[in-house]
Parts: sequence; structure tokens; C-alpha cells
Amino acid sequence: MDPVVIPILVAAIVVVFLVASAVRIVPQARRYNIERFGRYRRTLQPGLNLVLPVADRVNTKLDVREQVYSSDPRPVITEDNLVVNIDTVLYYQITDPRAAAYEVADYLHAIDQLTVTTLRNVIGSMDLEETLTSREEINSRLRAVLDDATGKWGIRVNRVEIKAIDPPHTIKEAMEKQMRAERDKRAAILHAEGERQAKILTAEGTKQKDILEAQGTQQAMILRADGEAKAVELVFQAVHRNNADPKILAYKYLETLPHLAGSDNNTFWVIPGELTEAVRTVTRAFGDQSAAGPPHTAQPEEAATATADDTSAEGGAPEIDAGWKVSLDAAAAADEAGKQAAAAVSDAKAEAEAAKTPQVPRRAQTSGD
Repeated sequence: MDPVVIPILVAAIVVVFLVASAVRIVPQARRYNIERFGRYRRTLQPGLNLVLPVADRVNTKLDVREQVYSSDPRPVITEDNLVVNIDTVLYYQITDPRAAAYEVADYLHAIDQLTVTTLRNVIGSMDLEETLTSREEINSRLRAVLDDATGKWGIRVNRVEIKAIDPPHTIKEAMEKQMRAERDKRAAILHAEGERQAKILTAEGTKQKDILEAQGTQQAMILRADGEAKAVELVFQAVHRNNADPKILAYKYLETLPHLAGSDNNTFWVIPGELTEAVRTVTRAFGDQSAAGPPHTAQPEEAATATADDTSAEGGAPEIDAGWKVSLDAAAAADEAGKQAAAAVSDAKAEAEAAKTPQVPRRAQTSGD
């Protein structure tokens, strides 16, 4: 080989080495700390960077993205002297690569130890129940302490979360029993409230039902009374408009007696005092009709009056003597009215089985001329 070529090759290799040493390519979200002769010089930003060969060297390479650090469960004593294991999760980000490399030897270990001591201070002022229900407060206090301490290290703590709080096994069993008792209590209260509301609603429904039924009964009675009043008014107007004779009214009175005896409340039946007067009126009416017929021989007026008075005293129908001469239609009508009255009285007395009341005697048969 030519002796001139060897020095050229050596020179080329040295140039390539120097160029390679002078160029540094930094990836995105990375930071390189450069030292010149062992002293911090500068921090390289992402992209192509030139440094002095041999004199400058890269000391640390740092990732400035947000990092997640999960610590191991650490025992912490609460205010009521119970040991609980607490596991935390830390979210942090490097904001100053120089401080992170030169202000603290191992920032992760420092953050972990600071988290444990802060937790013991915070949890030591709380009892177990407060610890379990105050996670947000614990997270805020931890973040404030860590952010203040790690600021000079070039690290920003974004979030601190408590991942788990594990009390002792015996405490877990006691808590489960307490929670079960609380659930049973709430269930009993809800059941009682439901029954109470159901009874209230049932009572209100019954009340409304009774009110509506009473209003319906009231309206029905009012309408029934109005109907009966209008019916009586119409009958009264018809009677007065047609100028009904008292004799007809007396006969209708006798026709009503069987209906009184046949009613549902027939255990006790009283014979009205107007019965005798009604029978007398009908008898007189038939007597007046017979007077208009052919002449017949009649008993003296005194005997007829005495007979009618005796019959009235006994509560029965007036008896027509043999001396009266009546027409065939008048006698038949009087006889039928007397029979209906006597039959109504007999039926009422037989069904009631009450004390004997004066019987209405049947009309004596008339004798021949």
C-alpha cells in the first residue's frame, strides 16, 4: 500500500469521528443535559444539535412527559390506633431537566419517601371512619405538600390519588356487620314508611268512598222525596180539579187497608180510628143510591141509626137491616168493601200473633122482604 494513502485514511477516520461526536439528535419530549469538562453547559432541545467533540458530553437523558408512579402499600397508624395499609398513585412531570438532574440524586425515591411521611402525618390526625370517607381531602393535602417540596427539584406533581386503604381483617368483619345492620335498619324504616303510606292512602280512599256514598244516598233521597212530593201534588190537584165526592174518597180509603196489612213490617198493625167513619160513609152513599130506586119498605130511621152506632162501637162495618131495600149493584159493592176490610184485619192479626184487637164483624146478611 502506498505510504501516502495511510495518513489520508487516518485523517478521514478522525474527521468522521469528530463530526459524529459534534452532532446530537434529540427525540421529541426528551431533554439532554450537556457537560463540558464535567461542568453543566446546557440542555439540548428536541432536534439536531451541535456540540464540541471530546469537550462536551451528554450527562443525563430525561423524559419530560407526564409520568405515573405507583408506590407499594405502606402501613399507617390512624388516630384511633388502627394500622391500615395505604397504596398511592403519583402523577408527575419534569419541568426543569437541570434541576431534576443536579438538585436531587434520585427524585423518584425522594418523592416516595416524602409521600409516606406526609401520609403518616395526615392519617395520624384522622380516625378510621374519617380516613375512609375523606380521600379527597387526603389527596389535596398530599398534593400541596409534594408540589411545594418537589418544585425546587424541577418536578411538578399534577395528581396524587389513594389507590387502596386496607384496614385489618377484624376491622373489616366489624365494618361489614355494621353495614349490614345499617342496611337492615334502613330496610325496616322503608318498610314501615311504605306501610304507613299505604294505610294513609287506604284511609283516604275509604273516607272518599263513604263521602261519595253518603252524597249519593242524599241525592237519591232528595230526588225520591221530590218525586213523592210531586206525585202527591199531582194527585191532590187531580182530586181537587175533578171535585171528588167524599164518598169516593171513603171507598178508596177502604181499598188501601189490605195494602197496609200486606207490608213487610206487619208484626204489629193498628186499626185506624177512621175505619168506622169510612164504612159509615160508604154505607150512607149506598143508602142514598138505594133511595133513588123503586120504593121498598124500610125499617124505621131510629133502628137503622142505632144499628150503625152499635156496629161503629164494636169497630166493625155497619150492618144493613132487612128493612133496607137497595139496588143489586149498590149491595154488591158494599158487601165487597166490607169483605176486603175484614179480610185485611184478620190476616194482620194472624201473622202478628199479638194480643187480640177488636175484630171487625162481618156484615149481617139481609133478610128478604
